[in-house]
Amino acid sequence: MAIERWKSLLLRALTALAVTPAVGQTLSPAIGPGHGKQPATASVLDFSGNWRRAGLPWFEPPVSGPGPVTNRSRKNGVSNYDQLVGDYTNPILQLWAAEVVKKHGEISLAGVTFPNPANQCWPEPVPFIFKHMGLLMLQQPHQITMIFNEDHEVRQVRLGGSHPAQVTPSWHGDAVGHFEGDTLVIDTVGTKTDRPFAMIDLFGTPYTKELHVVERYRLLDHSAVKDALERGARENTQGAGPIDRDYDGEFLQVHITVEDKGVFTAPWTATVTYARDTREWPEIVCAENIHEYYYNKESEVPRANRPDF
Repeated sequence: MAIERWKSLLLRALTALAVTPAVGQTLSPAIGPGHGKQPATASVLDFSGNWRRAGLPWFEPPVSGPGPVTNRSRKNGVSNYDQLVGDYTNPILQLWAAEVVKKHGEISLAGVTFPNPANQCWPEPVPFIFKHMGLLMLQQPHQITMIFNEDHEVRQVRLGGSHPAQVTPSWHGDAVGHFEGDTLVIDTVGTKTDRPFAMIDLFGTPYTKELHVVERYRLLDHSAVKDALERGARENTQGAGPIDRDYDGEFLQVHITVEDKGVFTAPWTATVTYARDTREWPEIVCAENIHEYYYNKESEVPRANRPDF
């Protein structure tokens, strides 16, 4: 198909453009909201490469403090991925948001798969986008491109500068990155709310224009991520990634802080931990099959009356 050839060419072009600075290369850091002046240059690490995580739904809960909505439905002691019933009693949820989560859970308990951005083939906001198991990072001096292994999700993070005074809402929000020593910090605001299936997780937790997400990326060894992996194993269904007892390579850990004054009573945190992935990615396309995604009806995928190219 012509469109598939186009996608292949696009991926090759992105890969060719991925000028990846080696460890120790200098790069102008960003100045984001709440940050003062940064040094003119800073030594940065290279986060490029293919990464994959284990665990479904995905987040590793924090050691302490407010954490994400988790699954009330359990199977063998962990989250039952076949039945997504968000814990609407989580104190981070305002009353109206708790009711939204509860209603989604009731649909799931009735045996119906309720629609979300992933199963309806719509762009996924941050942090919903971490649902994907595979992440390809392409690091350039001026930006970082993230390509996810399903549904052709591509996210771009510019390095340097700050958010504009008036942010134009977009599917993935306005993302600005900078380096703090060995940590890549990404600050995202301006996520589009005027859209179908506006939720930040698989439990239907809503968000508003106040959504603000900060991600902190670090390259770590097994001893540094061991506790997070164990927390993830106690919460999530395992076996969906390459992380096993024999893996002793490099890990990429993302520490996520989410705040939304319109939805949550306080900011909450979680982590997502990836291992290096050497496996070939099969193409996983959502929009090419619009049938049977939701309760025996056609999926509400984006479509045009005529080609726009």
